Amino acid sequence: MNNSTPVRSFLVRGMLGGLGAAVPALLVAYLLGEPRVDAAIAFEESRPHSHGEGPELVSRSLQSTAGLATGILVYGIALGGIIALAYCFALGRIGRFGPRATAMLVSGTGLVALYVVPFLKYPANPPAVGNPDTIGQRTTLYFLMMLLGLLLSIAAVIVGRRLAPRLGNWNATVVALAGFTVAVGLAYAFLPSFNEVPAEFSATLLWQFRLATLAVQATLWLGFGLIFGHLAERLLNPKAAAAASPGAVASAA
Repeated sequence: MNNSTPVRSFLVRGMLGGLGAAVPALLVAYLLGEPRVDAAIAFEESRPHSHGEGPELVSRSLQSTAGLATGILVYGIALGGIIALAYCFALGRIGRFGPRATAMLVSGTGLVALYVVPFLKYPANPPAVGNPDTIGQRTTLYFLMMLLGLLLSIAAVIVGRRLAPRLGNWNATVVALAGFTVAVGLAYAFLPSFNEVPAEFSATLLWQFRLATLAVQATLWLGFGLIFGHLAERLLNPKAAAAASPGAVASAA
């Protein structure tokens, strides 16, 4: 990283990038996720044990609009700031990648390590799925998988960098990814699993909901990589960014 560039500049741009990426993620969540949530709630309310419960404190319409927007936008801003700090550390230390490529690499790695890895072991569940008595254990194990995914991804990068001089970049990357996959597989094998889906719950609805949550996260992380990469490029290489802008091309013509 350029020593003359303060971390605060990246932090601000990271938060802006997170906000920008949260907008399409919000659209995906509303169009793909909310209809599945409504269907799951309808199933839950049709079950005998659900009758007689107290009134909801927040209406469903408010949850699916203002509540959803607030949650995703705030999450996107916070996530953007955190990834921007990781970007400051990664830039120039993980290979000869430019600002845009580094942003996409950091975002893609974060998506895999912090979401895909725990998601494949403990996927998201819609309402009416899951035992309330195990929610504490499931939450703890989910965050444990997040931590393992992060640590294993860092270890894979370190191993790949150290093996590169002897094996070459391609072979070192293959070995590091293979080790990462084996370590994650062992964690999957030894950590407990939960099968709490009611027998009568629609399998199609369950996987549509889970794929929708995955689509939201992928949109957010990868969208951030694109937006933040552009902002970082303009910050680190202002002359190159200005030369590549449409206005500069038109004026040069």
